[in-house]
Amino acid sequence: MKVIILAGGLGTRLSEYTHAIPKPMVRIGKFPIIVHIMNHYLSYGFNEFILATGYKNDIFKRYFKNFKRNRQSFSHNILRRNCSITIVDTGKKTMTGGRLKRVKDLIPKNETFMFTYGDGISNVNLKSLEHFHKKNNKIITVTAVRPPARFG
Repeated sequence: MKVIILAGGLGTRLSEYTHAIPKPMVRIGKFPIIVHIMNHYLSYGFNEFILATGYKNDIFKRYFKNFKRNRQSFSHNILRRNCSITIVDTGKKTMTGGRLKRVKDLIPKNETFMFTYGDGISNVNLKSLEHFHKKNNKIITVTAVRPPARFG
């Protein structure tokens, strides 16, 4: 199953870092946020990633430059887990729906996919979420939390 990660926004609420790099590339420990997100999905067996980039798209390409190139997709072993990564420049000012629309041709019609934001770190059991989604036979399933503060 493919995982779309929105990684194209300006990251204005983290401007002390995002003037130089996109928010998903801000490091937590040794790795950027986006790698932590990808590793979470990889731990549940989801290994096909589509990065919908925009702002500072070149930073993502540079970071993943050592990945084997196959057309516009990259393959690599992030923390000893094989995966494929497709980086799509969806535009610097494109909003969420527009980014999804610009990658829709990479998802086969009627295929289920996962979708998250480039700062969407969680501890959600993704297999349980997938099971819940399929069991309820709905078009979309949203996972959310009620943050204690405005920017939670």
